[in-house]
Amino acid sequence: MTEDTTILKYENISKTFGENKVLDSISFEIKKGEIFGFIGPDGAGKTTLIRIAMGILHENEGKCYLLGSEKRKKARIHAGYVPQLFSLYTDMTVSENIALFGSLYGASKETAIARSETILKRTGLWAFKERLVGKLSGGMKQKLALATGLLHTPTVLFLDEPTTGVDPVARREFWAMLYELNKGGLTIIVSTPYMDEAELCTRKMFISNGKILDIGSTDELLGRYPNKIIKMDLDERTAKEWIMSSDHVKDANLFGASYHIVTDDVESSVKSITEEFHKRGKEPPALTEIHPGLEDLFVSFA
Repeated sequence: MTEDTTILKYENISKTFGENKVLDSISFEIKKGEIFGFIGPDGAGKTTLIRIAMGILHENEGKCYLLGSEKRKKARIHAGYVPQLFSLYTDMTVSENIALFGSLYGASKETAIARSETILKRTGLWAFKERLVGKLSGGMKQKLALATGLLHTPTVLFLDEPTTGVDPVARREFWAMLYELNKGGLTIIVSTPYMDEAELCTRKMFISNGKILDIGSTDELLGRYPNKIIKMDLDERTAKEWIMSSDHVKDANLFGASYHIVTDDVESSVKSITEEFHKRGKEPPALTEIHPGLEDLFVSFA
């Protein structure tokens, strides 16, 4: 294993809780400088992977190395962690939370505030440093959680669904900060169920029911997608049944007000669907072949 470039490595990791196997022979590694995404629905095993990496949980089988060490509790002093559930104290001010979490990393109050000043100013929180955390918006709370996770200048930052429940504008601002931090050399590992956030990761792993479905960059993943996609503007949930009976159609899913129709033969499917509309005395909407996206891939995995 190359300790100088490998930040995190899982070797045949399995984890069970009682009779429930939440991770099943997981093996992959993350390199220095990546923004790596754990992508999957709730219960897929994303949080368990992060907790094993941080030494919070222990695997039943296999080995996990954080920063080249199997002693993850010692190695995690060089790792930042923003958990899924907001864990700061809402009855304390921003600066009091910063000082408290700084002390956990062995920093004085003055040092912790000094370290956090840049990111608090970047996030717009500096002006609110004496405000109670309970009075902050959801997006501001997550920015504060990010600031506390960076107090000790970590080598790698873990974020477990950091933008759940945060409005779209705050999500964009949060990811803009992550990109800035990554450009500064920070390796970022983030779990998310959102496909737009998956797009922002330089590499990602799709996981479901504790098993890896695929790993790669967006281009690599979509390059392995075996089918073609036809977009049809039609907002009728009941249409799926007859669309599925059309020639060469493998699946059809409603994305907003449009169907994404999965096929292995675009021309035959378009002809069959058009004929079905005419049988029903209706003029068919536009049927256009589009490039598949990560959401199409995610649906096919599901």
